[in-house]
Amino acid sequence: MSSSPFFNGSTNSATAETSRALRSLYFTRAAFSIIWVVLVSIFSKDSPEFGKVLLVIYPIWDVFGTLLDIRANKNNTTATPQYINAVISLITAVAVGIALQTGVSEALRVFGCWAVLTGIIQLLMGLIRRKSIGGQWPMIISGGQSVIAGISFIVLASAPTMGIASLAGYAAFGAFYYLLSAFRIPKTAESVIS
Repeated sequence: MSSSPFFNGSTNSATAETSRALRSLYFTRAAFSIIWVVLVSIFSKDSPEFGKVLLVIYPIWDVFGTLLDIRANKNNTTATPQYINAVISLITAVAVGIALQTGVSEALRVFGCWAVLTGIIQLLMGLIRRKSIGGQWPMIISGGQSVIAGISFIVLASAPTMGIASLAGYAAFGAFYYLLSAFRIPKTAESVIS
């Protein structure tokens, strides 16, 4: 296939547009995670019912974040993993709500399974995007860390120190990785374009 100036220009434009949209989304996702961490830290002990609501809200937000991610990547031909991620997150929100009727430890196990599954998808998406827009190493690391954190939530769910507040560190690391990616994407997208 020959490379024409028009093809390169449109490809570069699409890459730059995707890069800008993802950067904005990553800042938004980081802000949500930071707010969630603060609310969980404040309310999980004094207002357990609100803490439970926050536990359900987190995977619901992931559904919206994933749909926004799909929209930001409208030039990408493979959105199937992201749609699977959105469905998993929606099912998780319902499952966490049901599990909370039994107890927090059951809800943490559900949350842990979700962290493993979505971590695998995030890891795969980071690897796929690394070639086209770059700046994905933080997302790749975050996906791997999510898998490890999810396994620990499942294993430690019944420990006396485990509670909804123990998820704050998980969300805080997520915010850190989103911020790191938001700052890295413009630099790596430029190198991919040139």
